[in-house]
Order: sequence, then C-alpha cells, then structure tokens
Amino acid sequence: MKGKRFKKTANSFMKNVVILICSQLLIKVLGLIYKLVITNIEGFGDAGLGYYSAGYQIYSLLLTLSSIGIPSVISKLVSERIAIGDTNGAQRIFKVAFRFFTTLGLVLSIGLFFGSNFIATNILNVPDVEYVMKVLAPAIVFVAMSAVLRGYFSGQQNMKPTSVSQTLEQFLNCVLSITFVYACIGKDTYIMAAAGNLSTTFAIVLTFVYLFIYYKKRKLDTSKSIESPEKNKSNKQLLKTILGISIPITVSSLISVISGVIDTATVSNCMQIAYSGVESSKEALEQIAMSATGILSKVDTLVSFPLAINLAFSTALVPAISEALAKKDNQTASRRLSFSFFASLIIVLPCAIGFIALAQPILSMIYPTASDGAGVFQIASVSMILTALSQTMTGGLYGVNQSKIPAIAAGLGAVIKFILNMILISNPNINIYGASISSFVYQVIVFIICYRVLNNHVNMGIKLRTHILKPVISAVGMGVIVHMGYNIMNMFLGNTISTLLAICLGAISYVLLILFTKTLSKEDIMMIPYGTKIYSILVKFRIYKEQKEPLR
Repeated sequence: MKGKRFKKTANSFMKNVVILICSQLLIKVLGLIYKLVITNIEGFGDAGLGYYSAGYQIYSLLLTLSSIGIPSVISKLVSERIAIGDTNGAQRIFKVAFRFFTTLGLVLSIGLFFGSNFIATNILNVPDVEYVMKVLAPAIVFVAMSAVLRGYFSGQQNMKPTSVSQTLEQFLNCVLSITFVYACIGKDTYIMAAAGNLSTTFAIVLTFVYLFIYYKKRKLDTSKSIESPEKNKSNKQLLKTILGISIPITVSSLISVISGVIDTATVSNCMQIAYSGVESSKEALEQIAMSATGILSKVDTLVSFPLAINLAFSTALVPAISEALAKKDNQTASRRLSFSFFASLIIVLPCAIGFIALAQPILSMIYPTASDGAGVFQIASVSMILTALSQTMTGGLYGVNQSKIPAIAAGLGAVIKFILNMILISNPNINIYGASISSFVYQVIVFIICYRVLNNHVNMGIKLRTHILKPVISAVGMGVIVHMGYNIMNMFLGNTISTLLAICLGAISYVLLILFTKTLSKEDIMMIPYGTKIYSILVKFRIYKEQKEPLR
C-alpha cells in the first residue's frame, strides 16, 4: 500500500517537474536564439549586450521587490489550504495578495521610470543606460500581477498556466527583440539595446492578459469549502501572514539579484579603473566596461540552460513539500527532497564538465562575431554546480518554513562578493575574471549554509559513494571523451559540426557511464516518468537485476 501511495505521489510530482523542465528548456532556447541573433547584428555586439544587461539588472532588482518569491509564497499557502479542503481560504489569500502586489508593482514602475536618469548617471556611471530602464519600467506592475496568478495556479498543483505563460512570454520577446533591434540598425548602440528591451515590456503585458483570462475560466470552486481558522482572519492579518513568509524569500532573491547588480556596477567602474592607464578616452573606457559586462551576460545565458532544468525541481518542491507536511506525511516530503537533490547533481554535473571541455568551441559556434570569454565561461560552469544544488535546497527550505536561511546565506555571500569584486576586477592582470572568481566564492558560502541547515531539518540521506562519487566519475569520464572527440573531429569537420557532434557524443557516453556505474537505483528510476517500463528494459538487457523486494 505504501509503495502504491508513493508511486502515485511520485508520478504527480514528476509530472509537474517534467512540465516545468520542458517549458524552461524552450524558454532558454528562445532566449539563446534572440540573444545570439541580436549580439551578431551589426552595431550591437558585446557592447550592445552590455547596455542591454546593465539596464536589465536594475529592472530585475525592482522586479524582485515586487514579485520574486511571490509565486512560491502563494503556492505554499494555497496548497496548504487546498490540502485540508479550505478552498475559500485559498481564494482569499489570492485576492489579498493580488491587490497588494499590484499596488507595489505600480509604485516601483513609476519609481524606475522617473529615477532611471539618476541610476544610470550616478550608480552605473553609464548615462545612456537610462533609455533601457525607461522602456522596461511599465513591465514591473504586470510582472507583479502575473506572479500572484502563477503562484495561485501552482498551489493547485497546476503547472500548465505557468509553463504556457512563460513560454509565450519568451516567444514574443524573442520575435519582437529581433524585429525591434533590426529596425534600429544604424542607430547608436544604446538605442538598439533599448529597442531590444522594449520587446520585453510588450511580451509581459500580453502574457498577463493570457493568465488573467485563464484565471477567470478556472477559479477555485469555493461552494464546498470547509470551515477553517483562516475564516476569522481579517484581510490585514492574511496580508501579514503572506508578507511574513514572502519577505525572507524576497530578501533572498533580492540579494541574488543584487549580486548581479554588483557585477554590473563594479565591472563598469572597476574595468575603467583597471584600463585607465591604457585608454585615456572616456568613450573608450566605457566601451571596454560594456564589452566586459556583455561577456558576463553572454556566459550567464549559457549556464542558465542547465539551471533552468534544475529550477523545475525547486519550483515543484515548494507546493509538493508543503502539501505533504500539511498532511503530516514527512516520509514523502523527505523522499521528494532527497530525489530532487540527487537529480540536480546528475543533471548539472555533466553540463558543467561539458562546458569546461568545450568552452571556446561553444562560444565560437554560437557567437562567431563575439566569441571572447572562454575562461570566464569555465569558471562560471564550476559555480553552476553549486548554484543548482543551492536552488534545490532553497526550495526545500521554503517548504519546511526555513525561508530566512537562504536570505542570510545570500547576504553574507553578497558582502564577500562585493569586496572581492572591488579588489580583483580593478587589478588589470585579473580584470573580468575577478567577477567569476567572486561569484564562485559567493556560491560556496550559500551552498554550505543552506546544506547544513536543511540537512538538520530533513535527513537527506546523501551517501558519498552513491550520490557524489559515481556521478562525478561518470561526468569526468564523459568530459575526457568529449575533449578528445572534439579535437579529433575538428581536424576534419570544422568547429560547428565538431562541437555539435561532441555534444551528442557526450550525452550518449554520459548515459552509458551512468548505467555502467549503476548510479541510479531502482527507486530512482521509478521516480522518472515511465520508470517501470524503463526499468524492465534495463533488466531485459541485464544492465540491472530484477528486485522483488518492496520500495524503501
């Protein structure tokens, strides 16, 4: 009976994970496409990407204040209410949150629009970034409203509207960005960057319309709602509950975004300091700084692919764990968390090793006219492993009501990152590499703190040999094969074909190594969609032996 119950909950959980993975992958592919295209447009390049990302970082900072963390909070509170049959309470939570965050988003939109000149001139030291921020400002209020709607649907264990809306938003952003930037060929680089970001605002507004229509058609049925203590709470008390959970989550997310702003601001200023003895022209120094910022943005786009897959586990974990704990099912909560952590490692490790082995070939293939930054890419790939694991643990910490811990960890890491950035980037011998090194230190700090706290609350059962050594051996083995394979093929086939074939070779060899080392147990395979069929095939080919004992 326990095995059947686990299988049912596992399938439900993994269904949501798969939906999110598919949407996130598509989103990242679309994001890569439009950034690839606009970066290679004449007159844009790394400098244009620098203007683009510099303004976007400030926008992201305010976006975090208005919306980031809200989907997780609303998802958690709504799922808890639904788990006990209090659909009326879930609906009230949604309405209170929607009104408050709409107001907050509107205030921040107005603030960014009228404060963009001050920020660009006095903080970033790049006045032309003002135009990028102005076109993004109206989007904040619509993102805030959309965030509440997505949390509402996620709390119902319905990931479809979130996935569809995010995919739709990125598709529109992709098409419009390319169109708008092409329309501005021949104009100043910062104008082209502003045009690219204007597409973001259009896409977000249209996506909100979709979510709102979906909500009107799929509201919760409150006619059979049970009585609960939440009924006697005023709207003010409900808002206090929402903010009590959301503020630590928002602070954590805010600090993560601030770390990106730290990179943008310190790179912009410190790169100009580092090269002040080489270039005397203000315009030349600004171009160097924006090119360095563009390299960081370019690398962030690439490492975000594996992180997008991993984010699916983190997103699905919050309502899944909250629901399990609301039902007093601690075993299911622990199992979902342990599997997500292990899955994150299996997914991200080969990607990181592959990026390290093929850093320059990948950059040359994707950005033929702006292929600098291989060393930065390699360092960022190592950091990516820790980022992914921290993402998963953060979702787990939110689910067990430890939302303050990620904020504390991120705050400490951000302070150290800022200090290291100022020291390292200003050194002309280190320059842009300093940002990558400090980001790695930041992720180490966040990982250690989050892991220790979460493991104290939930026994994650991480075993050195099974959960760490086997994936590492498989990933490193794959890396060696990929590196050698690329070098041989490149002598005959050229960079693009050799890189694509090397990536395919890496994927095949990693799967074979995973199977050969038996990294995945029967229980792990059963968590995968169609796990029963997959396991029976592996048994048929004698890769695994039939196990008749019940699931642990």
